[in-house]
Amino acid sequence: MAASSSILHAGAASLAMALALARAAMALAATPFDLLVGTWSGPGQIRYQDGRSDSMRCSAYYSEGGQRLRIALRCKNSSNEIEIRGQLRQRGENLTGTWEERTFNAAGEVSGRLAEGRINLAITGGGFTASMLVTYGGTKQVITIATQGTAMKSINVTLVKG
Repeated sequence: MAASSSILHAGAASLAMALALARAAMALAATPFDLLVGTWSGPGQIRYQDGRSDSMRCSAYYSEGGQRLRIALRCKNSSNEIEIRGQLRQRGENLTGTWEERTFNAAGEVSGRLAEGRINLAITGGGFTASMLVTYGGTKQVITIATQGTAMKSINVTLVKG
């Protein structure tokens, strides 16, 4: 009887340890920014106010993670290139940060909100305003940028990780 009692105690101790490890793993679960960290690539399209549009090839690199995210997005084709760099800081669901576009030498501020699977940003500076929506899940993300005050009307990009 003593042997079966010690086996039960050992089983209970193992179960308690497994539950404690599961709780610790959940506490270390990835933040939304952690899910974006890495290299992404895919097709994009730029639309102009006059109705024209151009296809582009895009790549993005996200680094840091946790409550901070660094962004490098580059889209180009034979006649255009857009290179956006940014930094975001998360406090709860609120986002703040800065951005710069290196081809046109423009920079400004970013503010927005983070929700599950989506980042909504308002972009100001450089003589124009824009909104940016990033929706993501798994290994796919879609970026939509709509601008005001420039010849460019929007950029739509679909990226996959890896």
